[in-house]
Amino acid sequence: MDAPSERGPGVLVRLFGSVRIRLLVIALLPMLVLLPLLLGGTTLRWTGRIDDLLITKVNGDLTIADQYLKRLLENSGERLDAIANSVALRAAMETPQARAALLEAEREKLGLDFLYLTDGTAAQDGFGPSDWPVVRSALQGQWRSAVDILTPAQMDALAPGMAEQAAIRLVETRAAVPTDRAVEDRGMIIHSAAPIPLPDGRPGALVGGMLLNRNLDFIDTINALVYRDQSLPEGSQGTATLFLEDVRVSTNVRLFENVRALGTRVSAEVRARVLSEGQTWLDRAFVVNDWYISAYEPILDSRGTRVGMLYVGFLETPFQAAKTNTIVILAALFVLIAILSVPIFLRWAGHIFGPLERMTQTIAPVEAGDLNARNRPTADTGEIAQVAAHLDDLLDQIQERDRQLREWGESLEHKVEARTRDLRDANRKLEKTTERLIMSEKLAAVGEITASVAHEINNPIAVIQGNLEVARATLRHEADAVKTEFDLIDDQVYRISAIVSKLLQFAKPEEYSGASSTIQPAEVARDCLVLTRHQIEAAGVTVKLHLKSTRTVLMARTELQQVIVNLILNAVHAMAGGGTLTIRVFDEGDGVAIHVEDTGHGITPEVRKRIFDPFYTTKQAEGTGLGLSISQTLITRAGGQLSVTSTPDEGSCFRIHLPRTDPV
Repeated sequence: MDAPSERGPGVLVRLFGSVRIRLLVIALLPMLVLLPLLLGGTTLRWTGRIDDLLITKVNGDLTIADQYLKRLLENSGERLDAIANSVALRAAMETPQARAALLEAEREKLGLDFLYLTDGTAAQDGFGPSDWPVVRSALQGQWRSAVDILTPAQMDALAPGMAEQAAIRLVETRAAVPTDRAVEDRGMIIHSAAPIPLPDGRPGALVGGMLLNRNLDFIDTINALVYRDQSLPEGSQGTATLFLEDVRVSTNVRLFENVRALGTRVSAEVRARVLSEGQTWLDRAFVVNDWYISAYEPILDSRGTRVGMLYVGFLETPFQAAKTNTIVILAALFVLIAILSVPIFLRWAGHIFGPLERMTQTIAPVEAGDLNARNRPTADTGEIAQVAAHLDDLLDQIQERDRQLREWGESLEHKVEARTRDLRDANRKLEKTTERLIMSEKLAAVGEITASVAHEINNPIAVIQGNLEVARATLRHEADAVKTEFDLIDDQVYRISAIVSKLLQFAKPEEYSGASSTIQPAEVARDCLVLTRHQIEAAGVTVKLHLKSTRTVLMARTELQQVIVNLILNAVHAMAGGGTLTIRVFDEGDGVAIHVEDTGHGITPEVRKRIFDPFYTTKQAEGTGLGLSISQTLITRAGGQLSVTSTPDEGSCFRIHLPRTDPV
């Protein structure tokens, strides 16, 4: 009874020890095992990367929506402050009828739901203005704007009919926290107040508010700003929602084709994460009736309480369908390739089975000690037959070498020692070559990382430029008051773009080229003072500017601007307790000289020797040590010189000399 079980393992050993089986495994393993594993792992990594990119995109969308809401709050407060300081309102303060008419006209003009004056003491139908932080801030002389929640009684006290407009009937929503309420009757408003003196000299406040419940223009503007045309693939759609706690009070999410999902509620899981814990939700979420790639963030009222949420997201279905289609196509291609290739592999393997098995039968007696065994192949001209003939030749040589080896045994030790010395020399050469390869890989990695960082900077540049255009469109004629600042922002965005171009030029110089231009250093120096004005004033530094040159030099404007800004900031850091910054631009010989002097702590001779070395810094964690090194590189490339003189405890002077380009 035990004989069959004893033969089983022996059969398996002979089966898998066969050349035939081994060749079949070698031929089919890459196609039927390794290739599916490789495709599966690659697909898994690809889908995970796609999911990460979707989360990154929705996070950027939420940032845009949040910035729009904050800007709306700022605009509301600034506009009320402008009205409070207007000549028209001050002229109408003495006459109650004129004042009421002016306030009503301004309310309609700004699209507010209420606008009134208060001294903070009198309550209006039970509504106490001084109970609100925004009003108290205005009474103390500072305008403020925030999101607040009003009860129905408070809304009716401020504007009759506003409570009815704000009321939203709740819709039963799957996965939401259970509730006994049938109606959300509270109102979410943008609450703003600005200081204004009353006719009797007491401090007063001009208070206004706009209801966000059912404010579809507000939410549609956010959606249009975040999800412009062709920003999502066909079949997907972007959505935005404003929540009062967990209730949708303004949304473009649809219950049906033309019915917005007002009154529906967010899931209990999202509510717990965002409202209870105060965290931002960045993940897929079930929104009303479908799955969306979603981002939620809490909204705080003027008291710092979490009272609602801001949401943006886009439909997940098209992305899931694209991933599924890709996986199905890859699987179908694999099956088709396997069907076509496996029979060919088996046929090729068959031509190898026979000759190899015969060679195996010849080698077996040789291993047993019979050196006279031979293959003696037929007149086949194939490669396997040639290998069999070569094997016979090798067996002949083995017999001869066996005799010679005995004779060479005595000299083997000497040869081993010689070979060992050669290996040591080769090993040393290999170590040096490995060190060079490691350094080359490091340089290649630096170039690749530089290119990646430079490309990533382009995304926030686009966001800054887009928001700047939104600010211009929102402010309209009022933008003229800050035109200089907007123009400077445009210049600096261009400068960032130029720096990105330089980084890309460093990473792939064959794909980018820069061009110098003819500039006046005096104008560049004047612009640099505008860019660094905040740091100079914050440090209490006095500036002396002497511009006595009209000559031009050949250099990129942004590069010279980068050098001068770096020298100015270094001078400000050297005068932490205040001092005098002197900038001189004057003609010197056949060129233009730029001197940046400070009255700071100066530079010791030991530090001055290394001040232009890359990565050398005296600012510890605050600096990279690249500023002066890059500055010297830029000036030298323009044909100029950068030097420094300094006396400890008295100050330093950095001197730039650039050759002129205009005719003498």
